[in-house]
Amino acid sequence: MGNSMKINLQVWRQKNAKTEGRFETYQVNASPDMSFLEMFDVLNEELIEDGKEPVAFDHDCREGICGMCSMVINGRPHGPKQAVTTCQLHMRSFNDGDTVVVEPWRANAFPVVKDLSVNRSAFDRIISSGGFVSVNTGNAVDANSILISKEVADTAFESAMCIGCGACVSACKNASAMLFVGAKVTQLSALPQGQPERESRVVAMVNQMDAEGFGACTNTGACAAECPKEIPLSVIATLNREYYKAKLNGK
Repeated sequence: MGNSMKINLQVWRQKNAKTEGRFETYQVNASPDMSFLEMFDVLNEELIEDGKEPVAFDHDCREGICGMCSMVINGRPHGPKQAVTTCQLHMRSFNDGDTVVVEPWRANAFPVVKDLSVNRSAFDRIISSGGFVSVNTGNAVDANSILISKEVADTAFESAMCIGCGACVSACKNASAMLFVGAKVTQLSALPQGQPERESRVVAMVNQMDAEGFGACTNTGACAAECPKEIPLSVIATLNREYYKAKLNGK
C-alpha cells in the first residue's frame, strides 16, 4: 500500500445498552486517501479473518448526506475537521503512528445498540410529533406558485441543512437536542406552508424532546461548533421565541 500509515485505534466495544463497555486496542495499516469509515472497513475485514467480532458502526450514504456515521473521534463528534461528517473525514487528517480514540454518541436518549452504533429514534419521534406540514396535496403544485422572499428562503434552507446526525447532542454537556429541534422549527416557521400549525408544532416538538430525556440548553455553543452542517446557534433563539409565543397564546 503506497504511503501506508499505522494508526493505533482505541475503540469502544459494548454488546448492548445493558452491558458495560470497554476500550479495545487495534492497529490498522491505512492509506492517507482512505476515509475514516474505509479505515474501519479494513479493521473489520482483519477482525473477521481472525475469527473475531467486527466493530458495529452506522453508515449509509458515505457522502455526508444521511448523518448516520456517528462517531466521537478523539473527543469530538465527527472528528477534528470543521463542517464534515465522519464519512467525509480522511486519514490524511492524522499522522503515522497516531493513537485515535473512537467512541459512540454519549447521551441517555441515544442508547447504545452495539459498539459505536446508537439508537437515535428519539429524533424520529420528535419529528413525528410536529416536524411536518399537513396539506392536501392533490396534483403537484408548481414550485413557484407561492412567492417567498430570498431572505426567508435563505433562512429556511440554512435550517433545512440539518441532517439529524445528533452531533449536537453528543457535543453538549447536557445532551440537549435544542439545535436539532431549533433547526426543524425554524425551517417550517419561516415558510408560508408552515403557518397553520406553527404554534401547535413547536409545543408538541418541545414536549416530545423533554419526554425523550434530552437535557436543557445552557448556551455554551458546543452544538453549533461541532455541527457538520454549521447550523447557527440562532435557531435556538428562534425556537425559544416560537415556544414562548405559542404558550402565551394558550397552546
